[in-house]
Amino acid sequence: MIKVSKTNLAGVLLIEPGVFEDCRGQYIEIYNKELCEKNGINVNFVQDDIAISFKNVLRGIHGDNENWKLISCLEGEIYAVIVNCDETSEDFGKWQSFELSSKNRKQLLVPPKYGNSYLTISEKSIYHYKQSTYYDRLKQFTYNWNDSRFNILWPIKNPILSDRDK
Repeated sequence: MIKVSKTNLAGVLLIEPGVFEDCRGQYIEIYNKELCEKNGINVNFVQDDIAISFKNVLRGIHGDNENWKLISCLEGEIYAVIVNCDETSEDFGKWQSFELSSKNRKQLLVPPKYGNSYLTISEKSIYHYKQSTYYDRLKQFTYNWNDSRFNILWPIKNPILSDRDK
């Protein structure tokens, strides 16, 4: 069974999948189309991606105008930030942070026009995301991680960044 909660951002949902635990370890169902649909999530995912990052790596703020993402942290711990990047919206620039980890198993459903970013807090993280469209770099937007219009409170001053994110 999954638990779905609204966040402070319109359309962004926090999802807690069911976890079965016994003396052998854990079994986690990270996606079940039928359970998602019963909870009002009717997204057709077509691609899965994984990013492996090391401590203090900050990725994002990236997104596009069509793609839904279901994100989770399979290993380690991340500080995830989701930002409304719809410049026509009165909520443009509104953001919320979340701690996602291999311990809490929380997931985020992120709609189109929202930027998705995260900082790896643990020594290493494995970040998984399902996408409703195929990756197309030419359709993506990128905002600087410390864009003054957003005033995001990051728990780091000098993250490790890609050239795209600098």
